Amino acid sequence: MAVLTKETIDEILTYLEKSIMNLARDAFENLEVDGGFEGTINFLENQFEIRLENLLVSKGFSTHHLESGIKNKIIQRKQVIFGDILKQYKN
Repeated sequence: MAVLTKETIDEILTYLEKSIMNLARDAFENLEVDGGFEGTINFLENQFEIRLENLLVSKGFSTHHLESGIKNKIIQRKQVIFGDILKQYKN
C-alpha cells in the first residue's frame, strides 16, 4: 500500500482549493442553485468532498483510511477555503 506523504496531500489540497474557488466563482456568478446562498454553499461543500475522494482514489488512497493528522489537515484547509468563499461572496 502506498504512503500518503505531506507533499502529496499538499498537492491534492492546493489543486482542490483552486478547483473549488473556480467553481464558487462560477456558481455565484452564473448558476442558480436551489436554496440561494446556503444551497450554493452546500453544493460547494458536497463538491469538495466528492472531488477530494476522487483525487485521493486517483493516487491510490481513500478518505476512509487516512491518519487522523491528515484528516485534521484536510478539515483545517477546508475551513480556510470556505472562510474565504464566505468573505468573498456573502453580501
